[in-house]
Amino acid sequence: MDVRVQEQPFDAGVEYGRFVQVPAVNNATDIGAVASFVGLVRGSDDRHGPGPDDAEHAANGETTIRAMTLEHYPGMTEKAITAIAEEAAERWPALRRATVIHRFGRMLPGEPIVLVLTASPHRDAAFDTCRFLMDWLKTKAPFWKLEETPSGERWVDARDSDDAAAARWNPGNTE
Repeated sequence: MDVRVQEQPFDAGVEYGRFVQVPAVNNATDIGAVASFVGLVRGSDDRHGPGPDDAEHAANGETTIRAMTLEHYPGMTEKAITAIAEEAAERWPALRRATVIHRFGRMLPGEPIVLVLTASPHRDAAFDTCRFLMDWLKTKAPFWKLEETPSGERWVDARDSDDAAAARWNPGNTE
């Protein structure tokens, strides 16, 4: 498992190229699927996509996000994300490799914030582990999110929808 918490932007294409070039993937004859997810900073708190400007967002009851800052405790965050990746490997023995890159610091709308890559013999395990990693990163990785809006800064609480998405992976959940 490759886990990185970094301030610098990443290039998803370059990271994908590195992911499929490493011997663990290249020499494994049973790798048949690679799944990926790239999260970007949104320009509004709208769940349906950003509008073109502050006035349109306000008219729709949305708030423009001018920038977002993620804070974390170095060491603790890497440890928590590594534990999440190890949990994925335990749940899906078919997972052959995973990369998680999560950024911190100040980011602008449109910038990449998180990347998850997974490899397995078949697509179901690749998709499931990718989705599991994202759902648990959203709810279990220790980051604090500060949004810059036209009316000032605000700390963002966890969303119920993120908790509900992560709950589907809890043992005993049959949904």
